[in-house]
Amino acid sequence: MAGAADGAHGPMHQFEINRLHKLELFGFDVSFTNSSLFMVTAVVLTTVYMLWAMSARALVPGRAQSTVELTYDYVAGIVRENLGDEGMKFFPWVFSIFIFIFMLNMLGMLPLMEHSFTSTSHIIVTFALAAMVWVIATLVGFYNHGFGYLKLFVPSGVPIWLMPLIVPIELISYMIRPISLSVRLFANMMAGHTMLKVFAGFVVSFIGAGYAWAAPAPILFMVAFTGLEIVVAFLQAFIFTVLTCIYLNDAVNMHH
Repeated sequence: MAGAADGAHGPMHQFEINRLHKLELFGFDVSFTNSSLFMVTAVVLTTVYMLWAMSARALVPGRAQSTVELTYDYVAGIVRENLGDEGMKFFPWVFSIFIFIFMLNMLGMLPLMEHSFTSTSHIIVTFALAAMVWVIATLVGFYNHGFGYLKLFVPSGVPIWLMPLIVPIELISYMIRPISLSVRLFANMMAGHTMLKVFAGFVVSFIGAGYAWAAPAPILFMVAFTGLEIVVAFLQAFIFTVLTCIYLNDAVNMHH
């Protein structure tokens, strides 16, 4: 909820990317930005917390160790359910995706911080994650099945005369996977944070205009909507993870 207390900015100001350290590489702008900072912060916080939580390795886990173990078991269950035991070799990668997206979503929910930023509210970030999933799943598919992976686009039981229609449809649906995967995450995070900023603006406007008696209504809505956004932050990480496993299942098991 970046900049929620600042009525001078519109609801879209919170999505502005600012350069923190200008840097060019081979003629490309690779500057370190506020988005980069929050992505690095997500990785560092996750790593430090997990190392600290698991340092004791207690037989009867404490609260911190329990959160890590429960998260581990939860994501492992998703991977095993969609990929089977064969797919558990992809668990570290899938687990990293889930934790990274969830942490980015939650960092964007930090209250009363004008410089808070939600990296997953930018399509370039979510598309990069989705493209990574799509490329790796495609490479795994061709590695496991060779050119037989192309059978994925030829559904079994379809009459030959329908193939010229069905194959292009299957191919297009496969090619747009990274787009649909990235837009779903980006749109949900951006829409939620925009709504929070809009109602925060109502509070500031009411108080500034001398109608403080009307401020509690948008405040109550913000509290309720913040709770909903926390749920959405988890659900979007969950959905992204499940779809990653489904795409990997096509690559590993070729069920179609």
